[in-house]
Amino acid sequence: MEANHMSPNPTAPTLTTNGDDPCRMDVTDMAIDGVTVLICLCGLVGNGAALWFLGFRIRRNPITVYIFNLAIADFIFLLFMVTSSLLYMMENISCSTLLSLKYKRSLFLFSLFSYNTGLYLLTAISIERCMSIFCYSIRHPQRLSVMVCVLLWALSITVIAAVTSLCLLYDYEHCRVALISMYILNFVVFAPPMVISSTILLIKVQCSSQQHQPKRLYIVIFLTVLFFLLFALPLSIWNFLQQFSYMFVPSQVVFLLACINSSINPFIYFSVGSCQRHCSLLSPQVAFQRVFEEPADNMTFSSDTTMDTLAPAC
Repeated sequence: MEANHMSPNPTAPTLTTNGDDPCRMDVTDMAIDGVTVLICLCGLVGNGAALWFLGFRIRRNPITVYIFNLAIADFIFLLFMVTSSLLYMMENISCSTLLSLKYKRSLFLFSLFSYNTGLYLLTAISIERCMSIFCYSIRHPQRLSVMVCVLLWALSITVIAAVTSLCLLYDYEHCRVALISMYILNFVVFAPPMVISSTILLIKVQCSSQQHQPKRLYIVIFLTVLFFLLFALPLSIWNFLQQFSYMFVPSQVVFLLACINSSINPFIYFSVGSCQRHCSLLSPQVAFQRVFEEPADNMTFSSDTTMDTLAPAC
């Protein structure tokens, strides 16, 4: 199986050699790798803070369970990406191959595991919130959210385990079929419900004047899905088209965009939670509480409900 069909090197260096001349570093690759590392480090800090607030400082409810698991998936993806970027930078500097092809493929597949999990969780979050606006009086038990998250992690593990076994143990054709099947699952089964549900949430925010609706949460979900479509979805499209030997942008670019997506979510939470009519400095914990605590549990912030009706313009 050829390496380019597996896209094992998300930020693969390009080394230029001329006969006996020493190899030269590709400045563009080094720059992209450097930016990727910086973004990943910021994302690791942001998602680490989100995990702390959601796990220990915010009252738990069904939505915080989903967001907590999404932060875990983003953290894992960024961890793999910062490791990959640093290793490829070292290869670029040393002008030598430090990683075996099998290791690169394994690293790529593990990053896909966390990437897929994030997609599955975003779909579940969007659908759960969309259902809640049609039956607001029915409270979804936290245990149900935990069970859904466990099932989604299990699904992601099963999918990536099947793809890994076919790609690392069998020939290229088996691997190609496995990857195409995985991307079809993502595009057909999970992406459309996520987009439709988040769009309904946005319409709800624009049209509803009811104060009890958690509009900040709806805005967060819509923005999270929007940034996923803009920054993370190109990675799936790029990998899918690569199975047909068609590449429209360098691999470094799509992986950099995916890192931006996994890094930006905590900043979305804080920005939306801090947004209000009168400028004031809010602590991250208060911002998270204003977004994720259920309306009944969030009465301490009821004095700011006027902002909710103007949320789209804020």
